[in-house]
Amino acid sequence: MTESRTDPLTPPERPAPTNGRKAPVPKQKRPGKYRVPPRKDRHGLVIVNTGNGKGKTTAALGLLLRAAGRDLSIGMFQFIKSAETRYGEHVAAERLGIEIVSLGDGFTWLSENIAADRALAERGWSRVRDVLDAGTFDVLILDELTYCLKFGWLDTTMVVDAIRSRPAGTHIVITGRDAPQELIDAADLVTEMRLIKHPYREQGIGAQPGIEL
Repeated sequence: MTESRTDPLTPPERPAPTNGRKAPVPKQKRPGKYRVPPRKDRHGLVIVNTGNGKGKTTAALGLLLRAAGRDLSIGMFQFIKSAETRYGEHVAAERLGIEIVSLGDGFTWLSENIAADRALAERGWSRVRDVLDAGTFDVLILDELTYCLKFGWLDTTMVVDAIRSRPAGTHIVITGRDAPQELIDAADLVTEMRLIKHPYREQGIGAQPGIEL
């Protein structure tokens, strides 16, 4: 019986085979370089993060970070957040050389000026459509777009048709509650965030810098 190892970095001794044959040596796997193929050779995905649980935008920002690590070009447009407010993700994205564009006027579902909300959404979509048609980005994140569809500020069929006709290899990420079925049907990956507990609902803890904003 061999003595136990005292140095965890020392490889364990292999027991001598009883049949006289050499024991097999396991292959040492080394991580290789992950080559990003040209856009024309990629499988461009439509990814939807929906549901009433927290984490939809956060998951999209995690993908943004991963894509930036692979030197992919990334655009993020936020349809509800106001351009007058800077959140933590805006500051971090700027350090990565990525611009996050806020297109809305804050929590517009509380607004009484629906015409203005619709006009903001339409202007925002026009900007998105320009970069989508031009193939400007490898990854395009459309944060909180589903609210514009739910409230009827943008036509769902028009949006889905534009996404389907995007340049080959372009990844689209869409976030927000109540994703319409037409969008879900067009997506390749749909994740539903389900609310189980929330610090505000159960404990009255409000939004905190670095977590929600």
